[in-house]
Amino acid sequence: MFNIKDVEIQNIDHLGIVAGIVDSIGLVEIINDLLGVEEEEKVNSGNVVKAMILNGLGFVSKPLYMFPKYFESIPCEHLIGEGVKPEYLNDDKLGRVLDKLFLKGLDTTFLAISLNVVQKFQISTLISHLDSSSLHMHGEYKSCLPEVIFENEKEELQLNSKQAINITYGYSRDHRPDLKQFLIELICTGDGDIPIFFKSASGNQTDSQSFGKIAVEYQKQMKVDSLIVADCALYLRG
Repeated sequence: MFNIKDVEIQNIDHLGIVAGIVDSIGLVEIINDLLGVEEEEKVNSGNVVKAMILNGLGFVSKPLYMFPKYFESIPCEHLIGEGVKPEYLNDDKLGRVLDKLFLKGLDTTFLAISLNVVQKFQISTLISHLDSSSLHMHGEYKSCLPEVIFENEKEELQLNSKQAINITYGYSRDHRPDLKQFLIELICTGDGDIPIFFKSASGNQTDSQSFGKIAVEYQKQMKVDSLIVADCALYLRG
């Protein structure tokens, strides 16, 4: 006989649609191919990124250590993957995955995903739109290496470390010149304004320095002959 006490109801709201789209574009598999899967890990990098996307649509104002709390009230395994529990999505795991993404390169990761999306959904790339925007940040964001290390160690770190962008002052598109910032350079397809090429840049970089290089790299990576629409920065040199 059916027992109502055995029924557990959990609300997924819009997250079911988002999780379905993530699955349809193969994001989890792409991330795992790029970053690798460790045999003993309880949750792989692809599922962690999927969880970040779901979390970003409703829990962004909370500190990172509260990340697992968000998934205690929703069907975690149903949305993310079999065997994935909220406690597996802790800040240590998130930090390790973010480090891996940085070392692999976010532009490389984004490109791999967008190429798959363009092919899977047959998105037209005949016309593309290029522009940049700034996002302001709060805090000091010191870009120098720690002073406690020795000079020879500092030189070795600078040589072997992947170069990060600089969070610094620059022309503010969001009208906060009092705060440091970084830039997002984005190309969207004319077919639905879908973002298909992404690069992050230092806060003081000018569009005239980068737009020409981005246009060339975009056509080379995507292997398309696309009409690129942009402002005058595409034709000027800083």
